[in-house]
Amino acid sequence: MAIRIGNAPCSWGVEFADDPRNPTWETVLQQCAEAGYKGIELGPVGFMPEDPVLLGDALAQHDLELIGGVVFRPFHDPLAWNDVQDATHRTARSLAAHGANHLVLIDSISERRAPTAGRANEAEQLIASEWDGLRNRLAEAARIGTQEYGLTVSIHAHAAGFMDFEPELERLLDEVDESLLKICFDTGHHSYAGFDPVAFMKRHMDRISYVHFKDTDPNMKAHVIENRIGFYDACGQGMFCNLGQGEVDFPAVRELLESSGYDGWCTVEQDCDPLLDPDPVGDARKNRDYLKSIGFS
Repeated sequence: MAIRIGNAPCSWGVEFADDPRNPTWETVLQQCAEAGYKGIELGPVGFMPEDPVLLGDALAQHDLELIGGVVFRPFHDPLAWNDVQDATHRTARSLAAHGANHLVLIDSISERRAPTAGRANEAEQLIASEWDGLRNRLAEAARIGTQEYGLTVSIHAHAAGFMDFEPELERLLDEVDESLLKICFDTGHHSYAGFDPVAFMKRHMDRISYVHFKDTDPNMKAHVIENRIGFYDACGQGMFCNLGQGEVDFPAVRELLESSGYDGWCTVEQDCDPLLDPDPVGDARKNRDYLKSIGFS
């Protein structure tokens, strides 16, 4: 299989299934294929059809393979656990129906963390009981995905959640069995958090099962850190730029993936606002062209 390049609905601004600003799921599939990709993620549960026949026919029409799906929910909030479990089962069921393999867990944005995104030394920390609850809920979702649906489950660090900075991610990896939980490594979120993506990948390639490609604008990052700008405003001001225009060393990422024998999907995630990005399909093409230019087929 070697390395294959996919994309995700968040590149079209789709973060929440019920956002009225979203393009249609049919548009996303069509434009993803037009931009030169052969695979796509599910997006937030409820955005793509949960009827496997309907979605399967549409994927086949556009010659697209379903890669995986994300459970982007507040794992840090014990009161939201029923919703988190529902999203986990529904996402896993859809992935299994289409032969997709990657179930990705993300602790979603917290108002306690959003103001200090990118500033590890200022971010509020969970107390011991809160951390135990977060870890246990992530571990249980991982167990559901692996043991009940036969999927590969991975943790994805995300700015403005409680699984964001490298020490938190390292601690979780130490406390949850590797047989249950792998790493979905996001180059952009790791950079936004203030850490070196390539250095982390070198240490953990044996546990990385899936990769998200995202880039960060170094000038914008310096600006938001210096001016203490929160997550939402930073994203709106262009924190995440097109691949190759930021600070992530993608040639080094490619060399590392190839030298380690990585075999699977790398998915572009160009986080954007569906109304502020005037040309998401154009950006998707630019990102695909850039990856080809540095050796990704």
